[in-house]
Amino acid sequence: MEKRRKYNKEPLALMCHNEESKAVREFLTKVGDKWSILLIVMLAKTPKNRARFSELQRMVDGISQRMLTTTLRNLERDGLLSREVFPEVPPRVEYELTTLGLTLLVPMQQLVHWIGTNWSSIKKTRERFDARGH
Repeated sequence: MEKRRKYNKEPLALMCHNEESKAVREFLTKVGDKWSILLIVMLAKTPKNRARFSELQRMVDGISQRMLTTTLRNLERDGLLSREVFPEVPPRVEYELTTLGLTLLVPMQQLVHWIGTNWSSIKKTRERFDARGH
């Protein structure tokens, strides 16, 4: 019983039991999708963390134009990137990571690195699990 009380006072456990947990789940659902993570990581690899729409589409294999537009809009809404439209013909639009977006880059890069380091182990574990007939 004492261990349980101690655990429930830890910041992460407390966060799971209050109003803040809804915000965490909502943000992780949006930012944690495969396209958002890839776009943030790929945008960070561009000069000045800035790229045109067409460049981003080429960099992120498999993303449709509609999904790219939706994902960029959501990231802009959350303040993780900014969008600049240049008054040219045809119009040129560039996206850039904001200061807030750059702060998210470090944990995302760590997550991507963790996945790369552990992916073969995860695949093997999945194969063993699936072979058991679950």
